[in-house]
Amino acid sequence: MATVAVAPRVPLVISNNGIRQSHKCSWVGVPENSTLSFQSTSFSAASLFIQRRARRGFGSAGVVTKAMADSGASTVLVTGAGGRTGKLVYEKLKETSDQFVARGLVRSEESKQSIGGADDIYIGDIRDADSILPAIQGIDALVILTSAVPKMKPGFDPTKGGRPEFYFEDGSYPEQVDWIGQKNQIDAAKAAGVKQIVLVGSMGGTDLNNPLNKLGDGNILVWKRKAEQYLADSGIPYTIIRAGGLQDKEGGIRELLIGKDDELLKTETRTIARPDVAEVCIQALQFEEAKFKAFDLASKPEGTGTPTKDFKALFSQIKTRF
Repeated sequence: MATVAVAPRVPLVISNNGIRQSHKCSWVGVPENSTLSFQSTSFSAASLFIQRRARRGFGSAGVVTKAMADSGASTVLVTGAGGRTGKLVYEKLKETSDQFVARGLVRSEESKQSIGGADDIYIGDIRDADSILPAIQGIDALVILTSAVPKMKPGFDPTKGGRPEFYFEDGSYPEQVDWIGQKNQIDAAKAAGVKQIVLVGSMGGTDLNNPLNKLGDGNILVWKRKAEQYLADSGIPYTIIRAGGLQDKEGGIRELLIGKDDELLKTETRTIARPDVAEVCIQALQFEEAKFKAFDLASKPEGTGTPTKDFKALFSQIKTRF
């Protein structure tokens, strides 16, 4: 029997107009007897690490956690906070400080400064389990927006036709980022007693011939889907959002659509604005109806339908657990 994989959030495809971003993806089988690397801190080790740091206190994290307890707000960590969608989720959490204490996780000081450089932004590498534990200590919920991203090899000239070639930087292959990196996050969250994980994925999972796996020979869909399955099997309440094609447009002005099994890809309504994805992440943290659910997400074109405001009703439509 085989497991399957889902695409990254920001793949690249080629159209007649050159290179563009796409959110479409595919399912790809992985034989059960395939050799997989589990080079991450064990659950028990992560738990022990967190317990020791909790007894000692950990810099500003202890202050933030105490403030959360005093105010009754939930502490939420956004990983991949330096990305375009991750930044929006982080900012939305900051705007609702009566409900949430926001934290962000980024990979570098440069990325931290690009989103404000606040003390609640941690620097860590999801491939290194120990480096992300300080950010996860004391949180109530985790929003995962991390993904490996293929890079285009230099020298491609779209005016000459043909297709560009892609590669992944050493140490940043999908197996390391989308599988081991996300597994590290899930393990650390479980050890810390996190109450919910929201994972943003992608629509397109029923196309077995999607070429995204061939980009850089990374099999990115395989590893990402494997991480989603690991989350669903973890026992932690989860929400898996498989968004349609991401658009850099204004949010909150469209009717959102829920689907399953890529049914929405067969219609004309298969895209969604990044701010709307970010809003659904925030809303998923507030309703029981969003827990233990996986769903496709898109929106009607602007000016058609009624802008979605009742998110409890939206989540109540969902019947699929994975």
